[in-house]
Amino acid sequence: QVQLVESGGGLVQAGDSLRVSCAASVASGRTFSGAAMGWFRQAPGKEREFVAAISRSGTSTDYADSVKGRFTISRDKDKNTVYLQMNSLKAEDTAVYYCAATWSTSYYYTWTTAHDYDYWGQGTQVTVSS
Repeated sequence: QVQLVESGGGLVQAGDSLRVSCAASVASGRTFSGAAMGWFRQAPGKEREFVAAISRSGTSTDYADSVKGRFTISRDKDKNTVYLQMNSLKAEDTAVYYCAATWSTSYYYTWTTAHDYDYWGQGTQVTVSS
C-alpha cells in the first residue's frame, strides 16, 4: 500500500511564499525512488488541474504555465518526501493542493494528467488573500 500525506498549507497574503510537503509511506516491494510524483490543485467550483511534476530520478520537472517561474517542485529520497515551493503567491493560487504518485519504469518522464496517477493524498488547503 501507498500513503501520501500533505502538509504545510495555510493562509498567506499575496506575494508571500509557502512550501507544502508530501510524505510518502510505501509498502515493502516498492520504493519511493521508483515513483514519479505530481502536484495538482482544485479551487472551489473548478476542476482539478495540474501544477507540477517530477520524474522518479528528480532530474526532470514540468510545470503548468500559470505557475512557471514561481513554483518549484523537488524531492528528497532520504525523507520519502516531495515538496512544492510556492513564491509570489497570488489570490488565484487559492486551492486544495494534492500530491500524487505513480510507479514508473522511466527515470526521466513526468506525468501531467490526473489519470496517469494511481495514488493520491488527502490534500492541504492553501489560501492566498489579496
